[in-house]
Amino acid sequence: MKKALVLLFILPAISNAQFKDIFAKATEKINAVTKSNSNLDIASGLKEALNKGVTEQVSKLTATDGFYKNEAVKILMPEELAKLDRTLRKMGMSKLADEGILALNRAAEDAVKEATPIFVSAIKNITITDAKSILLGKDNAATVYLQTATTTPLYAKFNPVVQKSIGKVGADVVWTAIIKQYNTIPFVSKVNPDITDYVTNKALEGVFKMITVEEKNIRTNINARTSEVLKKVFALQDKK
Repeated sequence: MKKALVLLFILPAISNAQFKDIFAKATEKINAVTKSNSNLDIASGLKEALNKGVTEQVSKLTATDGFYKNEAVKILMPEELAKLDRTLRKMGMSKLADEGILALNRAAEDAVKEATPIFVSAIKNITITDAKSILLGKDNAATVYLQTATTTPLYAKFNPVVQKSIGKVGADVVWTAIIKQYNTIPFVSKVNPDITDYVTNKALEGVFKMITVEEKNIRTNINARTSEVLKKVFALQDKK
């Protein structure tokens, strides 16, 4: 009987200590899971926003004149060929110079059409470890993160697509004619630009510009948040 009474006094003391320890550990785990799920939701929302940028904005670049008649992304002569452009126009060859610019833009339009899955894949596979800081960052924070994290691998995949497109739309023929014509002009420095590299970089630049347009729209326009994830995640941003 005495042993039973002793146990009745000891057990509650042990149970309270254990309970406090268990409760503390459980709280810690719940907080960790909540934080993990929150970051997961934020990462999902940001990825959806970037995908929406590809769907809503980048797809516009693939249409005829998608680059050529969009002043925000239109590809002009490379800076190092500014003299070439001026010289051709002074010599009455404005049409040839214009054809060269049009050819560059046509190549970009065709290449982006073929490469859109590359951008979608890059967004899907990206791991956002600092999701909250991106969400609460500038209006283009997610796009800048994507650009920083993926430009090098995207360039490697996109460059051959651009090269193929340059041949497909005849840009190689036009530019060969331009360079050949220019290099026959007396007293000019000979040029031989890497058009594939130039168009690749400018096309990538254009893609990220258009993704930025949609990201800013989602961040500032509640009506642009067309899914529950977007509404939930970017509501957090509204409170910053």
